[in-house]
Amino acid sequence: MLDFAHIDATNIAEAGGKGAALGELSRIAGVRVPDGFCVTTEAFRRTLAGVPSIDALLDRLARVEPDDQAAVRAVSADIRRAIEDTDVHADLAAEIGAALTRLGEDAPCAVRSSATAEDLPTASFAGQQDSYLNVTGRAAVLRHIRLCWASLFTERAVTYRARNGFDHRGIGMAVVVQRMVFPDAAGTMFTADPVTSNRRTVTVEAGWGLAEALVSGRVSGDVYTVRDDRVVATAIAAKTLDARAAPEGGVHEAPVEPERRTRPALTAPQAVRLARLGRSIEAHFGRPQDIEWCRVGDDFHVVQSRPITTLFPVPEAGDGDGDGENHVYVSVGHQQMMTDAMKPLGLSFWQMTTPRRMHEAGGRLFVDVAPMLATPEGRAGLMESLGGSDPLLGDAMRTVLDRGDFVRTDHDATAAPAGTAPAGGPPAPVEADPALVDELIRSAEASVATLRSEIRDLSGPALLDFIRSDIAELRRVLFDPRGLPLIMAGMEASRWLNEHLEAWLGERNAADVLTQSVDHNVTSEMGLALLDVADAVRPYPDVVAFLHRVVDEDREGDAFLDEMAGLDGGPQARAALRGYLDTYGMRCVGEIDITRTRWSERPAALVPALLANVRNFAPGEGGRRFARGLEEARRKEADVLARLRALPDGEDRAARTKGMIDRVRAFAGYREYPKYGMVCRYFLYKRALLREADRLVRSGVLREAEDVFFLRFEELEEVVRTREVDAGLVQRRREAFRSHEALAPPRLITSDGEILNGRYRREDAPPGALAGLPVSAGAVEGRARVVTEIAQADLEPGDILVTAYTDPSWTPLFVAVTGLVTEVGGLMTHGAVIAREYGLPAVVGVERATRRIPDGARIRVHGTDGYVEILDRLD
Repeated sequence: MLDFAHIDATNIAEAGGKGAALGELSRIAGVRVPDGFCVTTEAFRRTLAGVPSIDALLDRLARVEPDDQAAVRAVSADIRRAIEDTDVHADLAAEIGAALTRLGEDAPCAVRSSATAEDLPTASFAGQQDSYLNVTGRAAVLRHIRLCWASLFTERAVTYRARNGFDHRGIGMAVVVQRMVFPDAAGTMFTADPVTSNRRTVTVEAGWGLAEALVSGRVSGDVYTVRDDRVVATAIAAKTLDARAAPEGGVHEAPVEPERRTRPALTAPQAVRLARLGRSIEAHFGRPQDIEWCRVGDDFHVVQSRPITTLFPVPEAGDGDGDGENHVYVSVGHQQMMTDAMKPLGLSFWQMTTPRRMHEAGGRLFVDVAPMLATPEGRAGLMESLGGSDPLLGDAMRTVLDRGDFVRTDHDATAAPAGTAPAGGPPAPVEADPALVDELIRSAEASVATLRSEIRDLSGPALLDFIRSDIAELRRVLFDPRGLPLIMAGMEASRWLNEHLEAWLGERNAADVLTQSVDHNVTSEMGLALLDVADAVRPYPDVVAFLHRVVDEDREGDAFLDEMAGLDGGPQARAALRGYLDTYGMRCVGEIDITRTRWSERPAALVPALLANVRNFAPGEGGRRFARGLEEARRKEADVLARLRALPDGEDRAARTKGMIDRVRAFAGYREYPKYGMVCRYFLYKRALLREADRLVRSGVLREAEDVFFLRFEELEEVVRTREVDAGLVQRRREAFRSHEALAPPRLITSDGEILNGRYRREDAPPGALAGLPVSAGAVEGRARVVTEIAQADLEPGDILVTAYTDPSWTPLFVAVTGLVTEVGGLMTHGAVIAREYGLPAVVGVERATRRIPDGARIRVHGTDGYVEILDRLD
């Protein structure tokens, strides 16, 4: 047993999360914690060891699937029953008795579970185990301690652990015993706004008596919003129930007297004093807290504090950003179509690649745009470029600006938003010459070929030095000053066509058709090339059957390609797949993270899309698809030019339009190439680094090769040079990455921690329609296929793909669908560009589309107007 005075954050293994937190709370000046002690996890384990057949029961539990609720219920009930029926051993019972005497022989107590995986920074486990109030007497306390131990195996606790990867045998249970406090009022307090995540706002909820009914959600409490030592909002609830101590032990709920129901449970000064107490607790623990409190008269007691695990962390400003200044962080992932968490090596490579300073939070990267928003020129540029491409982000930025006091305008400054498109102005005067693109691609391919040759035999510090120096070459190619004018010319020409053809002819989004089947688009070519691979596979039933087994077995590695050699048609199929991987095998989902598994490393990820092509299309579909798009673009060009010539000044308008069409068709495809070149280099870096990691594993420096993914590049340099690694750091990074994966990154987050995802301010969508950004014209009806992983896609002709985001790796699926809906995206992001080239109606930026659109529902996608209608929720 341990008294609170002997418990701190280092005692989680003995006292559990709640016990450790109470020990820490008792050390904070000004914080009153009801006196008590902790029955340690060692006592639990000693008791558990004496439970008959416990090992057999835990073995049964380990074999149960978390979704098999009937089995979970049965096995967990058997374990609880066995623990509840076991006596507390005599010496522990004597210790508990002596501790209860110190609290007061007949003092009512709270007996509360405190698991070792409870109230942790990465998993709260809130409400998973049981607690009991108003327990009086030694025998009753001992019985309720056993009940707390048994509650480690409630159905909800077992399921939660299984789904979050916690080993049932690895969790210990301590029990906290405290002197009961019978409050006049009680409740909860969040030191960050639980809705907006704003760290400057404290939210206090209060009700009469004990907080049991309030915490459980059976009644509403008063809500006080406190900011900067001032109550800025108050909502007084009708408090209908009051939890009180029952004479026979425990608590009971009684109706609140009518005259007290709408009386505030706290005064404004009390709410401010409570918020200050919360800030002291938050400062002690170093992160926002979820706190339970009681008020007795005018005194506050704190009975629990746990970290708020659902908050997205605030990016760190770092040196040079100015203490006390406000920052507005925009998500890089939403711009790059990769909102998943990245591993440390991936983060550091992207930071070395980009010219913009980027800030980390939750395994994602953010750019502080506050300095740009503070200048009239920068503000206009950002709102046109980022806000125009992503209206939700534009609305979020506008919300911050409209407040007037968060980002103050410096009218004398003229800082332009580096890295964004220039605001307004005519298209860049670049001649529509496809040879310019050919030259850029040849130059980039030559650079990659040189890298492939020079990196092949390097190892040790020389390899790391080479990669660091080659990053400069990567940046030179990626940001080639000859390339940006071509990309901008294509984008500006597309915008010019849409604006002018709508004004002159009433044609909305005409550029969407005019840019179908353009040359030099390496990403759209990738999707069509997989159709050609299907042509090589389709004639051979044995190969097709073998590839179905590859999918069923979820094969790792590429060994299955060689296994096909003995099949009829196997050599031809293998050659086609190998050829595809030679050109596109460096791609994968989330490819901007260098640590992601590439198609060349796991070709089985492509097989479902390949088999869908075999099943759904006739030979030659790749060529026909490109020719069909090209013919549609030519027909549209002829149509608009003919209609323009019939207008006043028609020849001039037609000539200007023809020039823009030529420009957009010459340069639109190149926009996808720089990223492809970057990913080619990333894959070569990755293969070389994994060879080095294998050497470090063989020499005993690393436990496994993928440990390098959890080191930043500069840390990896040090490990390679010293042959030493901080294994604890690697493990902590792994655990942090798992917690980051569960977080949803915001489009925009301020330095106050406030999350703003924006909203569509429009009234043109029908009632019930899901609003989004129109990025590829047309309307289409079909079956919604909600897909979260490419390898699990089961698509049929006519389906509409609904997913969170698409990067280039999703392109092979585009050939099999008739429309696209994504949660993330903009006018010029990957999904939009390829949807236009393939002629797929598309709406992006549809909030929570994968949860709001049922898989199999019939939907209509309005790619011209930007909304989605759910027509029928059944297949």
